[in-house]
Amino acid sequence: MPSNASDKHAAPPLPEPLRAPVADSHTHLDMQSGTVEEALAKAASVGVTTVVQVGCDVRGSQWAAETAARYDAVHATVALHPNEAPRIVHGDPDGWSRQGAREPGGARALDEALAEIDRLAALPQVKGVGETGLDYFRTGPEGKEAQEASFRAHIEIAKRHGKALVIHDRDAHADVLRVLKEEGAPERTVFHCYSGDAEMARVCAAAGYYMSFAGNVTFKNAQNLRDAVAVAPLELLLVETDAPFLTPVPYRGRPNAPYLIPVTVRAMAAVRGIDEDTLAAALGSNTARAFGY
Repeated sequence: MPSNASDKHAAPPLPEPLRAPVADSHTHLDMQSGTVEEALAKAASVGVTTVVQVGCDVRGSQWAAETAARYDAVHATVALHPNEAPRIVHGDPDGWSRQGAREPGGARALDEALAEIDRLAALPQVKGVGETGLDYFRTGPEGKEAQEASFRAHIEIAKRHGKALVIHDRDAHADVLRVLKEEGAPERTVFHCYSGDAEMARVCAAAGYYMSFAGNVTFKNAQNLRDAVAVAPLELLLVETDAPFLTPVPYRGRPNAPYLIPVTVRAMAAVRGIDEDTLAAALGSNTARAFGY
């Protein structure tokens, strides 16, 4: 057995701190081990001074709003994840929900869930509506109608409350861009865990959409993401963990957390050929501008 086998699921070590403060623009503290206080302290120790806590269902969105109200370093976004909408409509307990039991479902249930997201979106500590969008990886054709209806509703909520829109786009680039064009995107729109290529990055840049890159930009098979980082305007770049998912190389497969942001920042700086301080300073100001805090 290799000597490091026992460490493959352990938390990675603290990276060298950044000299300019940055924000983790998309994380899920409620899915990570340890307390919120511990996560924020570790992040701050390496220069990650702000996190955006993202809701994926009603309960998670309520938790995000409550947590952001308690901690100055936390801002919240609220939404039904794209896979949550068809789950609600069909009364399916699988997916992102923490309910754990079959529910009646139907259009009325989706409307009620969206009404709660609307209520939460009005709170001052809630800076965005998301993650919403389309996900064709987990949801088949039978769920597309519910996903698109939910996506359109979230766009309207974000615009009405003047909040950022945070987009989850998986295997659905063309349809996500189509719906944004048809509905009219909010003034501040963020593609979370950007998954397109350089060509799509140019389309997003022309529309003024922010592009947030996660640890998968370091993966060997993710040249499309590095190409996008290279061409995206500096003022539209964000960085995130999507923790506990997408832990950057060399810690891929181990638990992710906001304190690992410096690893991804340094990888992005190398791709762009700029020093990490310049990039970190831009990322910090971009995130504040994108989320309005």
